[in-house]
Amino acid sequence: MRLGVLDVGSNTVHLVAVDARVGGRPTPMSDWKTSLRLVEHLDDDGAITDKGKKKLVAAVAEAAELADKLNCTELLAFATSAIRSASNGDEVLAHVAKHTGVELEVLSGEEEARLTFLAVRRWYGWSAGRITNLDIGGGSLELSTGSDEHPDLALSLDLGAGRLTHQWFDADPPERKRVNALRDYIDAELTEPARQFAQFGEPGVAVGTSKTFRTLARLTGAAPSSAGPYVKRRLTAPGLRQLIAFISRMTAADRAELEGISSDRSHQIVAGALVAEASMRALGIEELEICPWALREGVILRRIDKGLA
Repeated sequence: MRLGVLDVGSNTVHLVAVDARVGGRPTPMSDWKTSLRLVEHLDDDGAITDKGKKKLVAAVAEAAELADKLNCTELLAFATSAIRSASNGDEVLAHVAKHTGVELEVLSGEEEARLTFLAVRRWYGWSAGRITNLDIGGGSLELSTGSDEHPDLALSLDLGAGRLTHQWFDADPPERKRVNALRDYIDAELTEPARQFAQFGEPGVAVGTSKTFRTLARLTGAAPSSAGPYVKRRLTAPGLRQLIAFISRMTAADRAELEGISSDRSHQIVAGALVAEASMRALGIEELEICPWALREGVILRRIDKGLA
Protein backbone atom coordinates (compact mmCIF):
# COMPACT_ATOMS: atom_id res chain seq x y z
CA MET A 1 0.00 0.00 0.00
CA ARG A 2 1.47 3.34 -1.03
CA LEU A 3 0.90 6.03 1.57
CA GLY A 4 1.37 9.72 1.01
CA VAL A 5 2.26 11.61 4.18
CA LEU A 6 1.70 15.36 4.00
CA ASP A 7 3.22 17.32 6.87
CA VAL A 8 2.19 20.97 7.07
CA GLY A 9 4.67 22.36 9.54
CA SER A 10 5.67 25.83 10.63
CA ASN A 11 8.66 25.89 8.29
CA THR A 12 7.75 23.64 5.36
CA VAL A 13 5.08 21.66 3.59
CA HIS A 14 6.63 18.22 3.22
CA LEU A 15 5.31 15.20 1.31
CA VAL A 16 6.78 11.72 1.48
CA ALA A 17 5.47 8.64 -0.33
CA VAL A 18 6.05 5.28 1.32
CA ASP A 19 5.31 1.73 0.22
CA ALA A 20 3.98 0.65 3.60
CA ARG A 21 3.69 -2.93 4.81
CA VAL A 22 3.27 -4.59 8.17
CA GLY A 23 6.69 -5.12 9.71
CA GLY A 24 8.31 -3.01 7.00
CA ARG A 25 10.62 -0.05 7.46
CA PRO A 26 8.91 3.28 6.61
CA THR A 27 11.52 4.43 4.09
CA PRO A 28 10.34 7.12 1.63
CA MET A 29 10.45 6.24 -2.06
CA SER A 30 9.76 9.90 -2.89
CA ASP A 31 10.45 13.04 -0.88
CA TRP A 32 9.29 16.59 -1.73
CA LYS A 33 9.08 19.78 0.27
CA THR A 34 8.74 23.51 -0.12
CA SER A 35 9.55 26.34 2.27
CA LEU A 36 6.56 28.02 3.91
CA ARG A 37 7.59 29.78 7.17
CA LEU A 38 3.97 29.96 8.24
CA VAL A 39 4.78 31.48 11.65
CA GLU A 40 6.07 34.53 9.81
CA HIS A 41 2.62 35.04 8.26
CA LEU A 42 0.78 35.89 11.46
CA ASP A 43 -0.84 39.24 12.18
CA ASP A 44 -0.86 40.98 15.56
CA ASP A 45 -3.86 38.92 16.65
CA GLY A 46 -2.12 35.63 15.90
CA ALA A 47 -4.16 34.96 12.76
CA ILE A 48 -2.65 33.60 9.57
CA THR A 49 -2.74 36.38 6.98
CA ASP A 50 -4.33 36.19 3.53
CA LYS A 51 -0.83 35.96 2.06
CA GLY A 52 -0.06 33.04 4.35
CA LYS A 53 -3.29 31.27 3.38
CA LYS A 54 -2.53 31.77 -0.30
CA LYS A 55 0.95 30.27 0.08
CA LEU A 56 -0.43 27.38 2.11
CA VAL A 57 -3.13 26.54 -0.43
CA ALA A 58 -0.62 26.60 -3.28
CA ALA A 59 1.77 24.30 -1.42
CA VAL A 60 -0.90 21.81 -0.33
CA ALA A 61 -2.40 21.73 -3.84
CA GLU A 62 1.00 21.00 -5.35
CA ALA A 63 1.66 18.25 -2.82
CA ALA A 64 -1.75 16.66 -3.40
CA GLU A 65 -1.21 16.67 -7.16
CA LEU A 66 2.17 15.00 -6.70
CA ALA A 67 0.68 12.37 -4.37
CA ASP A 68 -1.85 11.55 -7.07
CA LYS A 69 0.89 11.25 -9.72
CA LEU A 70 2.80 8.91 -7.39
CA ASN A 71 -0.29 6.68 -7.15
CA CYS A 72 -0.69 7.08 -3.40
CA THR A 73 -3.77 5.14 -2.36
CA GLU A 74 -4.13 7.10 0.88
CA LEU A 75 -3.01 10.57 1.91
CA LEU A 76 -2.27 11.15 5.58
CA ALA A 77 -2.37 14.93 5.81
CA PHE A 78 -1.70 16.69 9.08
CA ALA A 79 -0.73 20.09 10.45
CA THR A 80 1.16 21.06 13.57
CA SER A 81 1.96 24.11 15.67
CA ALA A 82 1.49 27.02 13.25
CA ILE A 83 -2.13 26.16 12.43
CA ARG A 84 -2.81 24.66 15.86
CA SER A 85 -2.01 27.94 17.60
CA ALA A 86 -3.37 30.34 14.97
CA SER A 87 -6.42 32.29 16.12
CA ASN A 88 -8.12 31.57 12.79
CA GLY A 89 -6.98 27.96 12.50
CA ASP A 90 -10.44 26.51 11.81
CA GLU A 91 -11.03 29.08 9.06
CA VAL A 92 -7.67 28.24 7.48
CA LEU A 93 -8.44 24.51 7.55
CA ALA A 94 -11.79 25.11 5.84
CA HIS A 95 -10.13 27.36 3.28
CA VAL A 96 -7.52 24.71 2.45
CA ALA A 97 -10.15 21.97 2.17
CA LYS A 98 -12.33 24.11 -0.11
CA HIS A 99 -9.54 25.00 -2.52
CA THR A 100 -7.51 21.76 -2.52
CA GLY A 101 -9.85 19.00 -1.38
CA VAL A 102 -7.33 18.08 1.34
CA GLU A 103 -8.63 17.89 4.89
CA LEU A 104 -5.78 18.44 7.31
CA GLU A 105 -5.79 16.74 10.69
CA VAL A 106 -4.44 19.13 13.31
CA LEU A 107 -2.29 17.22 15.77
CA SER A 108 -2.28 18.41 19.35
CA GLY A 109 1.09 19.17 20.87
CA GLU A 110 0.87 16.05 23.01
CA GLU A 111 -0.03 13.90 19.99
CA GLU A 112 2.95 15.32 18.13
CA ALA A 113 5.25 14.46 21.03
CA ARG A 114 3.78 10.96 21.37
CA LEU A 115 4.03 10.10 17.69
CA THR A 116 7.61 11.33 17.52
CA PHE A 117 8.41 9.25 20.59
CA LEU A 118 6.91 6.16 18.91
CA ALA A 119 9.24 6.64 15.94
CA VAL A 120 12.26 7.07 18.21
CA ARG A 121 11.39 3.97 20.24
CA ARG A 122 11.06 1.86 17.09
CA TRP A 123 14.42 3.17 15.85
CA TYR A 124 16.33 2.38 19.05
CA GLY A 125 14.36 -0.63 20.24
CA TRP A 126 13.70 -1.92 23.73
CA SER A 127 17.38 -2.23 24.62
CA ALA A 128 17.59 1.56 24.92
CA GLY A 129 15.62 1.47 28.17
CA ARG A 130 14.08 4.78 29.14
CA ILE A 131 14.26 7.29 26.29
CA THR A 132 13.95 11.05 26.66
CA ASN A 133 13.31 12.83 23.38
CA LEU A 134 13.58 16.49 22.43
CA ASP A 135 12.16 17.83 19.16
CA ILE A 136 12.41 21.47 18.04
CA GLY A 137 10.09 22.53 15.25
CA GLY A 138 9.40 25.89 13.73
CA GLY A 139 6.50 26.61 16.07
CA SER A 140 6.94 24.41 19.12
CA LEU A 141 9.21 22.26 21.26
CA GLU A 142 8.11 18.72 22.10
CA LEU A 143 9.51 16.80 25.07
CA SER A 144 8.77 13.19 25.96
CA THR A 145 10.12 10.39 28.13
CA GLY A 146 9.20 6.75 28.67
CA SER A 147 10.26 3.13 28.87
CA ASP A 148 7.57 1.76 26.54
CA GLU A 149 6.22 2.74 23.12
CA HIS A 150 3.89 5.26 24.72
CA PRO A 151 5.69 7.91 26.77
CA ASP A 152 5.03 8.42 30.45
CA LEU A 153 5.15 12.16 29.87
CA ALA A 154 4.67 14.14 26.64
CA LEU A 155 4.69 17.94 26.59
CA SER A 156 4.57 20.67 23.96
CA LEU A 157 5.70 24.25 24.49
CA ASP A 158 5.50 27.26 22.16
CA LEU A 159 9.29 27.39 21.89
CA GLY A 160 9.79 26.72 18.19
CA ALA A 161 12.80 28.18 16.42
CA GLY A 162 10.79 30.10 13.84
CA ARG A 163 8.24 31.40 16.33
CA LEU A 164 10.89 32.71 18.74
CA THR A 165 12.92 34.28 15.93
CA HIS A 166 9.80 36.09 14.71
CA GLN A 167 8.84 37.25 18.21
CA TRP A 168 12.24 38.15 19.68
CA PHE A 169 14.76 39.12 17.01
CA ASP A 170 14.41 42.23 14.87
CA ALA A 171 18.08 42.74 14.02
CA ASP A 172 20.56 40.68 12.04
CA PRO A 173 22.66 39.52 13.81
CA PRO A 174 20.44 39.60 16.90
CA GLU A 175 21.35 42.09 19.60
CA ARG A 176 23.23 40.59 22.54
CA LYS A 177 20.65 41.86 25.04
CA ARG A 178 17.86 40.21 23.07
CA VAL A 179 19.75 36.91 22.97
CA ASN A 180 20.20 37.06 26.74
CA ALA A 181 16.58 38.03 27.29
CA LEU A 182 15.39 35.14 25.13
CA ARG A 183 17.65 32.73 27.00
CA ASP A 184 16.09 33.86 30.31
CA TYR A 185 12.60 33.48 28.86
CA ILE A 186 13.27 29.94 27.65
CA ASP A 187 14.75 28.98 31.02
CA ALA A 188 11.61 30.22 32.77
CA GLU A 189 9.33 28.31 30.40
CA LEU A 190 11.26 25.09 31.05
CA THR A 191 11.22 25.27 34.85
CA GLU A 192 8.00 23.33 35.38
CA PRO A 193 8.63 20.75 32.59
CA ALA A 194 12.07 20.09 34.10
CA ARG A 195 10.47 19.41 37.47
CA GLN A 196 8.05 16.94 35.90
CA PHE A 197 10.79 15.13 33.98
CA ALA A 198 12.96 14.84 37.08
CA GLN A 199 10.36 12.53 38.62
CA PHE A 200 11.22 9.83 36.07
CA GLY A 201 14.97 9.77 36.57
CA GLU A 202 17.78 9.72 34.03
CA PRO A 203 17.15 8.16 30.60
CA GLY A 204 19.10 5.29 29.13
CA VAL A 205 19.27 7.28 25.91
CA ALA A 206 18.67 11.00 25.38
CA VAL A 207 17.64 11.77 21.82
CA GLY A 208 17.19 14.81 19.59
CA THR A 209 14.92 14.74 16.54
CA SER A 210 14.05 17.33 13.88
CA LYS A 211 15.92 19.34 11.29
CA THR A 212 17.07 21.84 13.92
CA PHE A 213 18.89 19.19 15.94
CA ARG A 214 20.36 17.59 12.82
CA THR A 215 21.65 20.99 11.72
CA LEU A 216 23.14 21.77 15.13
CA ALA A 217 24.86 18.39 15.22
CA ARG A 218 26.28 18.96 11.74
CA LEU A 219 27.54 22.42 12.70
CA THR A 220 29.36 20.90 15.67
CA GLY A 221 31.08 18.22 13.60
CA ALA A 222 28.61 15.37 13.01
CA ALA A 223 28.62 13.51 9.71
CA PRO A 224 26.70 15.06 6.79
CA SER A 225 23.36 13.67 5.67
CA SER A 226 25.08 12.17 2.64
CA ALA A 227 26.75 9.66 4.97
CA GLY A 228 23.36 7.99 5.44
CA PRO A 229 20.96 7.46 8.35
CA TYR A 230 22.92 4.74 10.12
CA VAL A 231 25.96 6.84 10.98
CA LYS A 232 25.82 7.80 14.64
CA ARG A 233 25.49 11.53 15.18
CA ARG A 234 25.68 13.30 18.51
CA LEU A 235 25.28 16.78 19.93
CA THR A 236 27.08 17.69 23.14
CA ALA A 237 26.27 20.51 25.54
CA PRO A 238 29.81 21.98 25.46
CA GLY A 239 29.86 21.89 21.66
CA LEU A 240 26.46 23.57 21.53
CA ARG A 241 27.53 26.37 23.88
CA GLN A 242 30.58 27.07 21.72
CA LEU A 243 28.42 27.08 18.60
CA ILE A 244 25.96 29.60 20.06
CA ALA A 245 28.79 31.99 20.92
CA PHE A 246 29.94 31.74 17.30
CA ILE A 247 26.73 31.88 15.26
CA SER A 248 24.92 34.49 17.39
CA ARG A 249 27.44 37.08 16.18
CA MET A 250 26.91 36.26 12.51
CA THR A 251 24.32 37.49 10.05
CA ALA A 252 21.84 35.02 8.58
CA ALA A 253 23.60 35.34 5.22
CA ASP A 254 26.95 34.45 6.78
CA ARG A 255 25.45 31.53 8.68
CA ALA A 256 24.01 30.23 5.40
CA GLU A 257 27.59 29.88 4.13
CA LEU A 258 28.44 27.38 6.85
CA GLU A 259 28.56 23.74 5.80
CA GLY A 260 25.47 21.94 6.98
CA ILE A 261 22.94 24.77 7.14
CA SER A 262 20.52 25.91 4.47
CA SER A 263 19.48 29.46 3.72
CA ASP A 264 15.92 28.52 4.76
CA ARG A 265 17.14 27.68 8.28
CA SER A 266 19.99 30.14 8.77
CA HIS A 267 17.76 32.96 10.04
CA GLN A 268 16.28 30.87 12.87
CA ILE A 269 19.14 28.61 13.92
CA VAL A 270 20.26 30.93 16.75
CA ALA A 271 16.87 30.69 18.45
CA GLY A 272 16.82 26.93 17.79
CA ALA A 273 20.26 26.56 19.36
CA LEU A 274 19.17 28.53 22.43
CA VAL A 275 16.15 26.24 22.87
CA ALA A 276 18.31 23.14 22.46
CA GLU A 277 20.93 24.35 24.95
CA ALA A 278 18.34 25.41 27.53
CA SER A 279 16.38 22.15 27.17
CA MET A 280 19.47 20.01 27.63
CA ARG A 281 20.52 22.05 30.65
CA ALA A 282 17.05 21.95 32.22
CA LEU A 283 16.83 18.16 31.83
CA GLY A 284 20.43 17.52 32.87
CA ILE A 285 21.47 16.15 29.47
CA GLU A 286 25.10 16.48 28.40
CA GLU A 287 24.83 14.55 25.13
CA LEU A 288 22.06 13.78 22.67
CA GLU A 289 21.98 11.10 20.02
CA ILE A 290 20.41 12.33 16.79
CA CYS A 291 17.64 10.08 15.50
CA PRO A 292 16.79 10.19 11.77
CA TRP A 293 13.17 9.25 12.44
CA ALA A 294 10.67 11.73 13.83
CA LEU A 295 7.03 12.78 13.49
CA ARG A 296 6.36 11.67 9.90
CA GLU A 297 7.69 8.19 10.63
CA GLY A 298 5.53 8.10 13.75
CA VAL A 299 2.44 8.91 11.69
CA ILE A 300 3.32 6.14 9.23
CA LEU A 301 3.96 3.61 11.99
CA ARG A 302 0.65 4.44 13.68
CA ARG A 303 -1.14 3.89 10.38
CA ILE A 304 0.62 0.56 9.78
CA ASP A 305 -0.20 -0.57 13.31
CA LYS A 306 -3.89 -0.03 12.57
CA GLY A 307 -3.62 -2.54 9.72
CA LEU A 308 -3.29 -2.18 5.98
CA ALA A 309 -5.93 -3.26 3.49
